[in-house]
Amino acid sequence: MEGTGKPVLISVIVPVYNIIDLLPRCVNSIRRQTYRNIEIILVDDGSTDNSGALAEKMALEDKRVRVFHKENGGSSSARNLGISKARGEYIGFVDSDDFIEPAMYEKLLAVALEEKLLMVQISRDEIDEQGNRMPDVCQPPEQPELWDCQHFMRELLLHKGDCSFCTKLIHRSLLREERFPEGELNEDFHLLVRLLPKVPAVAILPDQDYHVYYRYGSNTRTRNKDEFPRVFTDIVRNADRVYEIVQKEYPELLPEAMRFGLIQRLDYMLHIPISMMNGKNEFYVQVKKYLKAHKKDVRRSPYLTGKNKKYLLFLGTAPKLARRVHRILKGKQE
Repeated sequence: MEGTGKPVLISVIVPVYNIIDLLPRCVNSIRRQTYRNIEIILVDDGSTDNSGALAEKMALEDKRVRVFHKENGGSSSARNLGISKARGEYIGFVDSDDFIEPAMYEKLLAVALEEKLLMVQISRDEIDEQGNRMPDVCQPPEQPELWDCQHFMRELLLHKGDCSFCTKLIHRSLLREERFPEGELNEDFHLLVRLLPKVPAVAILPDQDYHVYYRYGSNTRTRNKDEFPRVFTDIVRNADRVYEIVQKEYPELLPEAMRFGLIQRLDYMLHIPISMMNGKNEFYVQVKKYLKAHKKDVRRSPYLTGKNKKYLLFLGTAPKLARRVHRILKGKQE
């Protein structure tokens, strides 16, 4: 690796889109890092609320801040532009509505250099719009752990691993040929499962130094129960992609990969509006056929709970009725 003889440069990429109210907190948390040799790349993704102008003002205040402007194309395209402009040996990502603890990158880089790793990961927590701490999405380890790529893949397939690139520091060589998929959601998972076969090991740190701000109205974060975010179709597509990777790279994990595909389809079927559950919806028809064709896999899976199995079998046989029953049961619980 590079970096001998002089401090390693870290490039932190922040996609910016209509986030003028939260951008200062995000950028200032990066500027306050105890590891000082960083560049902060703000990619204005066609903002219409003066976020781009605010980013330029921040660049005048701190020479480590670099700003690039582009037409709106989504978070992945903004990140990809940032990658192409990054000068650092290691690259990190922070979403513009989130913020980080001052020592986060110092900790990550120290482990990366000491263990000669291409990827290291910190832990995270989530905070809602009222500032309340939410239940952990990913359970932090009690102490630092070192996972090989197969173990990391298994944790992802069992919905225990953290696929977010915002909690990671990665060596730029991993992104020499790979980029985030543009025009899709669930993009972090999509890229991570492609990179893992190239990563011998990943260090997982217990410190919850990355703070996710749970803001309604973005991707799956919506209060409107009648909306059907596109992320629920993208997670199914990604389940099929990762199954192919597992077949090639980790065949011993096929039972976990099957479980992952079934759970992603369960998530899809429990969120799609009943009005969209019809023969004209080709994607829905494909999911329904998949569940019918894999009833044996549902019954045999050691990684599905009894409740999972009941729902999957019911949804594969009488999906609309299953949804109506689910709605009733959910209403009683609330």
